[in-house]
Amino acid sequence: MTVRECYVAMGASYDEILSRLVNDDRIKKFLGKFQNEKSFELLCSSIEERNMEEAFRAAHTLKGVSQNLAFTPLVKSVSALTEQLRNRTEYGDDIEPLLQQVKEDYNNTLSTINSLLAE
Repeated sequence: MTVRECYVAMGASYDEILSRLVNDDRIKKFLGKFQNEKSFELLCSSIEERNMEEAFRAAHTLKGVSQNLAFTPLVKSVSALTEQLRNRTEYGDDIEPLLQQVKEDYNNTLSTINSLLAE
């Protein structure tokens, strides 16, 4: 799998990331760093603990990282969740469907990256 194929499989923007990072080796380097990024785990645990302030910070961080790496589907879903969590003090049932979409997009992104980097 090439880096371009990886981005296509994720539904992400290869042209955008290439314009930012210039070549596939640099893109791979940052994709490898994404594998170790902890904001998704913090987001999930914060929501489970009903810590909305921490969940917002984690979602906002994941959104920024995803935007920088041009992960289009993940950016879209985590942006929706981030806005739902903004200024939120209590958990609500409206959060769960948004979180589920983030989980799906995150897992798809991560598994595709793992496939690329395992080669």
